Amino acid sequence: MLNLVWLRSDLRIEDNPALSAALHEAGSSEHVPCVAVYHLCQQQWDAHGISVHKQSLIIRQLQSLAQSLAELNVPLKIINSTSFASVPSDLLEVCCRLGIKTVFFNIEYELNERKLSRAVCQTLAQSQISVQGFHDQCMIAPGDILNGSGEMYQVYTAFKNRYLENFDRQARNIFARPRSQDVCGVESELDALEEVHADHSLSELWPAGEAEAAQRLELFVREKIMDYQARRDFPARAATSTLSPYLAIGALSVGQCFRSIMDLNGGSLSSEEDGIRTWVNELVWREFYRHFLFAHPELCMHRAFKSDTERLPWHQENAEFEAWKAGKTGFPIVDAGMRQLNETGWMHNRLRMICAMFLTKHLFVDWRLGERYFMSQLIDGDFASNNGGWQWSASTGVDAAPYFRIFNPTRQSERFDASGEFIRRFVPELKTLDNRSIHAPKPEHCRALNYPEPIVDHRSAVERTKALFASLSGQALKNSESSTHSGQQEMTLSPLDTEPKVSNKRDASENGHVEKAV
Repeated sequence: MLNLVWLRSDLRIEDNPALSAALHEAGSSEHVPCVAVYHLCQQQWDAHGISVHKQSLIIRQLQSLAQSLAELNVPLKIINSTSFASVPSDLLEVCCRLGIKTVFFNIEYELNERKLSRAVCQTLAQSQISVQGFHDQCMIAPGDILNGSGEMYQVYTAFKNRYLENFDRQARNIFARPRSQDVCGVESELDALEEVHADHSLSELWPAGEAEAAQRLELFVREKIMDYQARRDFPARAATSTLSPYLAIGALSVGQCFRSIMDLNGGSLSSEEDGIRTWVNELVWREFYRHFLFAHPELCMHRAFKSDTERLPWHQENAEFEAWKAGKTGFPIVDAGMRQLNETGWMHNRLRMICAMFLTKHLFVDWRLGERYFMSQLIDGDFASNNGGWQWSASTGVDAAPYFRIFNPTRQSERFDASGEFIRRFVPELKTLDNRSIHAPKPEHCRALNYPEPIVDHRSAVERTKALFASLSGQALKNSESSTHSGQQEMTLSPLDTEPKVSNKRDASENGHVEKAV
């Protein structure tokens, strides 16, 4: 009898709750032979708008993971399932062919992924194959951090305070690298990887592998984290962790990130160091958006959290949207950010806010179009964080920027790229301008340098946007704490309905295989 670990966005062996459980079941002193399975779902990737760059990173990570699993004597089977619809039957076929007794997997929180988990559990249960789900993407399981009324927090600061207050007691274990198992007699099957025609042009910029992710984490904590708060907003500086692509595909876990902080900080997440505290806040923001997505699955259906904003007359695809995508808006910092995205598959976080707010507050283009375009380009595309960030910028989401807070892109440029170094890197036609003119080229500069003049006037665009938001119901927007969304009751899924036998155990195994989080 074998165990099977069903891999999805958890493509690593370090700190992988499902893999650790599959190899070493609770209460057993012996390793249990285990097989790993990953389903390629090209149609689903396309339907979800997964960028070709992220697809490439996944493929390359699977190739690296196969080697790491081989060192543990765990064969990896890659199955071309095309879409989610065929995964349950494809997985059942593998289980029946290999005599699998239990399937282990890590839980995902998006609506389609939760429905897939439920379908897999139901299909396997009909054949008397047990299933165990584990929380992996969040250190504290969604639904475990609630306000005094037993509901999900709608203010980040309150969530963060409760999260950090309860971390020692509620956080999941952080798992060490598993020990190798005995050879199980099953061969790896990787041929399906060759059927995916991914664009690997960014492979040197974003190498795959757990070793690469771990090295970036170690470098960031050793050399950059102390200055993170002071330097992180300046896109010309290499001051961020660049870990988001590896977190997005699960080559690195949030548990490893938290552990690196605690190792540096005497076992605690609380610190007087601004850099450490700021990075912890960023990790908790990531958790906050996942918890909120779990509580509000309607966000996966292209809906604004603030239901009033659905009545705004958002512009749809137009010439201004195309100029924004191409980095030809006439606002250099916006154009530099968009060209960085198009060329590298990644964008600095400060620029993500600037570019998103420009699209939604200056051009008044529907935030969903921007959200979709980012996903189509980002190597670190992550639905919860991308959706949360776009709805924050558009003032339609949870704890979002007030609708009257609108970035002035020129002021942002002058503040965070004062010398124009970043602009010159990605908008080279402006490289001859002086450090003042480069932030807002004059018309004669634009004509001489073949650079577009601004496609919108900042002041009039801001006034128009504020008026449109303020006109909703004739009053300032309320966050929709008491609003209901059509169909929400039908969409809401409980963890146990979706993932039977969810496990969030904190007990260490008898041989010390599990490392405690704190």
